[in-house]
Amino acid sequence: MLAVFIAIVGFSTSNPILPLYLRELGVRDAASLNAWTGAINGLSAFIMAMAAPVWGALADSYGRKLMLLRAMGGGAVIMGLLAVTSAPWQVLVLKGLQGAITGTVAAATVLTATIVPAQQIGYCMGLLQMAIFAGNSAGPLIGGVITDLAGARVNFLVTSGLLGSAALMVFFLVAETRVPKPKQKSVLRNAIPDLSVLRENRALVQIFMAIFLVQMGNAITGPIIPLVVLALQSTDSFAGSISGVLLGVTSVAAALGAVLTGKVAQRLGFGKTLFICAAGACLFYMPQGFAGNVWQLLALRFASGFFIGGTMPSANALIAVQARKDKQGSIYGLSSSVTNIGNSLGPVLGATAATVAGYQSVFFLSTLMFLGVSAGVFNMIKKSDFSVRADVE
Repeated sequence: MLAVFIAIVGFSTSNPILPLYLRELGVRDAASLNAWTGAINGLSAFIMAMAAPVWGALADSYGRKLMLLRAMGGGAVIMGLLAVTSAPWQVLVLKGLQGAITGTVAAATVLTATIVPAQQIGYCMGLLQMAIFAGNSAGPLIGGVITDLAGARVNFLVTSGLLGSAALMVFFLVAETRVPKPKQKSVLRNAIPDLSVLRENRALVQIFMAIFLVQMGNAITGPIIPLVVLALQSTDSFAGSISGVLLGVTSVAAALGAVLTGKVAQRLGFGKTLFICAAGACLFYMPQGFAGNVWQLLALRFASGFFIGGTMPSANALIAVQARKDKQGSIYGLSSSVTNIGNSLGPVLGATAATVAGYQSVFFLSTLMFLGVSAGVFNMIKKSDFSVRADVE
């Protein structure tokens, strides 16, 4: 948990300052800056989505700890190289490599599922998700301060150091209880994701669909929050600070929701917990479209963030109890791919909805997605597809 927190802090210190670094490299006009920023972020997310199932398959053959070391250590090297780039195309290439080599969250998730007792899987997934949310909250603030004081290049070096420290922590302090053996002699054959699990277990397909809708529904609103703040205030005063507070409060609430619901899920059952969290997010997302001032939006964002925070630990715990131990790497790799696709499509869909139907429509669109998750999970619970609980495995 601590290593993942450090790694996520590292990654999130550098992501927000990318446009500033591109300006430093000579990209000045707004159109070019938007194009480069979109291309770099989009390429990285796309490649990560494609690479995740491959790394998951290799985890099933060569070990889950090794894959986490690959993600953190590889990220440390790439972020260090970003500090010496001299042109935007070099940043594009390195961020593409970052997408191909990293994937810390997926690697940490499958390692956690492997080493913790079955009766603690929900709580431990909640702790892991709390570390991710906390890292994403602290990272941008740290990165902004470092960039203002020392520049973007130093920020990349700090990120590299944080990722290297996280890798060393995992190497020396984390023990993998059962290291798998390669299934094939060829590394290339072992890298082929096992998709047969999707045919064998219909519940996994439903969980993946729920994860996709949760990630996309949550990602839809993030980019338009500053614009909503401007519309509610009718002034530019403190709009940036207020937007940062709104996003930060949502992350803090999600971190709390992750660890608390992870504990509750052990007793209630992961399927029921996922249903309650999706329904709660749906309930508190809809009123955001009717918020009359920033304070109302703040309270609603906190409430919806709390329930969103509980969705991923519940879903990941469901995967752990539904999947065979020897195929968990492949399955979590596929889950990571679905997550990245949802995160990349969400902002595009949100921007389109805001343009066509106004900012309020974005909140209603997210509401529909969480409603779809609630209905799908409720239907699966009725059919007893999610009846497995951690204490029954």
